[in-house]
Amino acid sequence: MNVEWATWEPIYEAIRSTFGFDRRADERARDRLLSLSTPFEGGLSGAFEGQSVVVAGAGPSLTSDRSLERARSADAVVAASTAVDALADHGVPVDWMVTDLDKNPGTVERLAASGTPVAVHAHGDNVALVERVVPRCPSGSILATTQVRPRGHVVNTGGFTDGDRAAFLADALGADSLSFVGWTFDDPSVDDEKRAKLAWAERLLYWLERRRGERFALLDGRRDAVDTDPLPVE
Repeated sequence: MNVEWATWEPIYEAIRSTFGFDRRADERARDRLLSLSTPFEGGLSGAFEGQSVVVAGAGPSLTSDRSLERARSADAVVAASTAVDALADHGVPVDWMVTDLDKNPGTVERLAASGTPVAVHAHGDNVALVERVVPRCPSGSILATTQVRPRGHVVNTGGFTDGDRAAFLADALGADSLSFVGWTFDDPSVDDEKRAKLAWAERLLYWLERRRGERFALLDGRRDAVDTDPLPVE
């Protein structure tokens, strides 16, 4: 389930350096999530085996007719953060939610209570949200995740933003194929920090498709410009 830590650690350190994250704060957040949660009780190993999985981001294109049809026709949908709400507004259920709790904690609580798995991510900046939301979720209803070394039942499946972590989770659950809706790498409306996060998401998805031996359509025309440092790719 966990990404190989020896492989992930230099990537994490590069991300941390880019944004000035405090590794000790991330570790404290992991430990707080560990103390407030219980092991996830749903099936993990091979849960998506043989399935086509749509990874839904929260970009404006998510609610286009084409994106909604692709989500409806997939075997499973893993959605990042508010993409869950946008899909629900159009009658499209999700099979997993991936979130660091920063936008729609009420949706997390609703899904957890109704039996839809939620991957809840802890990092140095969201401990207060973890402390508020996680205890409201039924025991065993969330998968606890971290971006540092995994500990106990807190796992690290790879990825950085909610969106690319959703893709890495689907991969860890054995998805046969991945496709993407609601994704926008070049969004002129975002600030510099968000732009840098999207650049990292792009890099990590490039690494993921190489690991899977798959080509993600959302990277078409972009691969030659992807900065592969420090990704373990040839």
